[in-house]
Amino acid sequence: MFDSDRWGEIWQTLSRNKLRSALTAFGVGWGIFMLIIMLGAGNGLSNGVNGAFSGWASNSCFIWTQTTSIPYQGFPRGRDFDFDNSDIEAIRRNVPGVDALAPRLQLGGWNGANNIVYNGKTGPFNVNGDMPDIMRIQGTGITAGRFLNEKDLRDNRKVCVIGQRVVDVLYAADEEPVGTFIKINGVFFRVIGTHKTKATAEMDENQDATIYIPFTTFQHAFNAMNQVHWFAITADKGTKASELETNIKKLMAERHKVHPDDELAFGSFNVEEMFDMTNNLFLAITGLGWFVGILTLIAGVVGVSNIMLVIVRERTQEIGIRRSLGATPATITLQIVLEALTLTFLAGYVGLISGVFLLEAVGGAIESPFFAHPEVDITVALVSLVVLVACGLFAGLVPARRALAIRAVEALRSGT
Repeated sequence: MFDSDRWGEIWQTLSRNKLRSALTAFGVGWGIFMLIIMLGAGNGLSNGVNGAFSGWASNSCFIWTQTTSIPYQGFPRGRDFDFDNSDIEAIRRNVPGVDALAPRLQLGGWNGANNIVYNGKTGPFNVNGDMPDIMRIQGTGITAGRFLNEKDLRDNRKVCVIGQRVVDVLYAADEEPVGTFIKINGVFFRVIGTHKTKATAEMDENQDATIYIPFTTFQHAFNAMNQVHWFAITADKGTKASELETNIKKLMAERHKVHPDDELAFGSFNVEEMFDMTNNLFLAITGLGWFVGILTLIAGVVGVSNIMLVIVRERTQEIGIRRSLGATPATITLQIVLEALTLTFLAGYVGLISGVFLLEAVGGAIESPFFAHPEVDITVALVSLVVLVACGLFAGLVPARRALAIRAVEALRSGT
């Protein structure tokens, strides 16, 4: 197989008609190129969207109260209500499969901004009353100091953890926030830590503009005694978040006199369902990439096979002479298969390298929260090369069988 004369003959055969060989090779290269680009682009979308959920517990859900839409037990429709402190223990006691349970209070309501004052500077930021378990659910990380702990809750400490956006707005570049005091609605809180979101999407940038204070301190400082605005919950291993969501809503409906069929009384967001949906979407995108890429590659391979048939017809007399001189069918088959495999492999390799190079260039040029690091891993590259080899073999076997069907006498006569 590594005979220099054989490979020299392969080169002469393929270079005899350079334009024809180049156009045929382009079809194969384009197939691999499209396969790599589509798979890489799919990975880029997957990396970007998954980055938006970076750090968030994938088995979590969030539940809050809304306005009732069905009258029930003497209460009219359109009733507003809140969760309360007793609901925390009720969920822990009556709903199996709960891992982390984090009740939350929000100053000013959902996404409400509050003026925070420090050293003569003022900025609008979100203020949340939380428990330590929120760090097991929410996608943020401590960059300095510490987060809230159980002692902060027991002692109703006026302490807070501030986001990176708060630091950027209220503090000088060389100033250390930990240990300083900020004023929230007229109440001073000591900064014990700073945090920064792990997510990459712009929709989570408001997390860096969030201030965490102890849940119990919030209730006392801002007149929210016995109130819980919403719950963040994660499921134990083996329990689905959607199951928890249903069971908690059912329990809360019983406790707060809400009609069992009132679907508008509670709002919820299920991160697990979002993860599953995005994973299924990108699985479909990957499958589509393989499907389109391989079909395009097959089209190129068919072109290689056709061009090899043309070459076999042009070399009919040569094949006849070889057969009459004792060349075995295996020798004829190997020569033609190697020619097809060489053309296919070289074209595919160029397409593979071109696709990877383009992905690298695009990945460095595009800055988007929903498209990041388009790439293909080594497994995809190896599988692509295996597909190339298989296609090259297929492209050579059909012309080889055609060549073997030529009788030596007829082949010699065709040249006269």
